[in-house]
Amino acid sequence: MSGHSHAKTVAATKNANNAKKGKIYSKYARLITIAVKEGGGSGDPFTNSKLKAVIEQAKNMNMPKENIERAIKKGTGELAGDNLEEVSFEAFGPGGIAMIITGITDNKNRTLGEIKVALNMNNGKLAGEGAVKWMFENKGTIIIDLNTQTEELKNKENLEIIAIEAGADDVKIENDIFIIYTKPEDLELVRKSLEEKQIKIDSSSISLVAKEEVEVSDREKEQTQKLFDILDDNDAVQDVYSNLKN
Repeated sequence: MSGHSHAKTVAATKNANNAKKGKIYSKYARLITIAVKEGGGSGDPFTNSKLKAVIEQAKNMNMPKENIERAIKKGTGELAGDNLEEVSFEAFGPGGIAMIITGITDNKNRTLGEIKVALNMNNGKLAGEGAVKWMFENKGTIIIDLNTQTEELKNKENLEIIAIEAGADDVKIENDIFIIYTKPEDLELVRKSLEEKQIKIDSSSISLVAKEEVEVSDREKEQTQKLFDILDDNDAVQDVYSNLKN
């Protein structure tokens, strides 16, 4: 679910063991519950666009239907749930890379402490509010796994042309993962246009994308990956965005 490497995240999630999948489903459940609450308590994906997007992502990761329904009921109040809140932390990682860590937690102080420990153990540190955020911008982000497409659509050049014609601002390829960037307000329009072309979409969301990427040494890359893995393993952390060049 993290923005630091879409390709690795999609691949790792699809090949995750049962324990890892349990954590992933738990994170999606929190996203669903928050989406319902933000939608005024609406558990109807046809009238709550954010909820619809999250449910689609959860289904793509094979999240069981009963888990999705339970998370919706927690958002509507039909079932008791934790008092969840969204959090965002700015930080510097190994090699001075800029990071934004977002999450959903029932205890902000505990989550803050856990993130501090993870950063301190891996040559990172928390940053003051606004110290990092200016290095990123909101963009619509559509993730496509080339392995799930028809033979014609597996052609990266063909897919790029279709994406640009649909209104994409930019595209990026990481191994077999095709990433499309749009203006935030154009995300839904581009997504629908792609689906009309029979393109299977893994996920679509508004993400934080670095304005410029930076390179670090191999040793710092190893430290960074270790840090990302620890943060990904934290139940409260939803996304990790960085300006690390993959």
